[in-house]
Amino acid sequence: MFDDVAPKYDIVNDILSLGQTRRWRRVVVDAVGAAPGQRVLDLAAGTGTSSEPFADAGVHVVACDFSVGMLKVGKRRRPDIDFIAGDATNLPFADNSFDAATISFGLRNVVDPKKGLREMLRVTKPGGTLVVAEFSHPTFAPFRTVYTEYLMRALPPIAKKVASNPAAYVYLAESIRAWPNQDNLAGWLTESGWEKVAYRNLSGGIVAVHRATKPLQPAGQADPAPAA
Repeated sequence: MFDDVAPKYDIVNDILSLGQTRRWRRVVVDAVGAAPGQRVLDLAAGTGTSSEPFADAGVHVVACDFSVGMLKVGKRRRPDIDFIAGDATNLPFADNSFDAATISFGLRNVVDPKKGLREMLRVTKPGGTLVVAEFSHPTFAPFRTVYTEYLMRALPPIAKKVASNPAAYVYLAESIRAWPNQDNLAGWLTESGWEKVAYRNLSGGIVAVHRATKPLQPAGQADPAPAA
C-alpha cells in the first residue's frame, strides 16, 4: 500500500494537513535536540522528509522504513542520507546504537506498537531520547467532533482527487480515529521501559509529540553499594 503512494506521498500529506506537517516536523527536530555528529534513528521515515532536517544540521540520521518503494524515492532525492529497510518490531541494529530515536506518524502502522517502542528502547543508548509524533485526540470536545467528521467524511473524497491510492487514506482516517489518546500513549511508553515521559499537543491536539528518556540502567537494577 505505501509503495503505491510513495511518489506523491509528501505532496498529498501537505494538502490534507493544510501545510501543518512542516511545522510539526520542526517541533520533532527540536524535541530530539540532537547535536552534530550524533546518531539518530528516524523510524517509519518513508521518503526521508522527516530525516532531512537532521542531515542538514550535521546529524548522522538513519532513515528506516519497511516500504522499499518509499525508501527508493527518498534515496533518489537525498543520496547523502542512509536509507535502510527494516521492520519496526525487529530492527536491524545492534543494542545501544543511537543517541536518539524518533518516529513520526508511523507508530499507528506498526503491527505491534508496544513491541516497536521496546525495539527503539533497545537500540537507543542509555540516557538517550525518544520522540514520537502521532495523530491524537483534539482536547476541545466540540472541535474533536468536527475533526472526526472531517477525517471520516471529507478526507477520503479529497484523497480520491489527489492521491494515487485513495484506499490508503481511508485506512489513515480509520486508524487515526481508533488510536489511543495522549495519556494512554504516554502509558504505553512507560510500560515499554521509557521514563520521564511527557507530551505536547500541537494544533489543538490533532497531533501530540511525546518525549521520553531511556533509563541509565536496566529497570530493577540497583546502584552498587558504596565501598566500606
